[in-house]
Amino acid sequence: MNTDAILDQVTSIISTNKSRNEKLQQISELLDKEVDVFDWTGFYISSETEEEMLELGPFVGEETDHTKIPYGTGICGQAAETFDTFVIQDVTKSDNYLACSADVKSEIVVPIMKNGEFVAELDIDSHKKDAITPELRELCESICKKLEAIF
Repeated sequence: MNTDAILDQVTSIISTNKSRNEKLQQISELLDKEVDVFDWTGFYISSETEEEMLELGPFVGEETDHTKIPYGTGICGQAAETFDTFVIQDVTKSDNYLACSADVKSEIVVPIMKNGEFVAELDIDSHKKDAITPELRELCESICKKLEAIF
């Protein structure tokens, strides 16, 4: 995995004339393909119609029942409320984890901010414990910084 090459591809995707959701879908597919330990990769976007609600956006992986998540609920909702990146290396040890699949062992959620406001987040699940290395965290955070340009 070459993080610089991934970031270059993300920059290329962002610069296309495609819709925001098409770009997010392509980035989900890129991360799914390039990072072995990523088993579910997708985005939750702040609802335009419901206050403090996340709505499932483009993703790659198993279907999920969690198509809407209130701010503050689960790791995704916590990230939306606090604007912090959350890395959970063992989801069984997290009190606030919303299980999408029994196979998920670790997760990272990174907020996407625009002018100081939360607009969306990158959510990634792995079927492997301790899968989120500092390098992967840095990659995901760098991608989310770039993504503020499309919101």
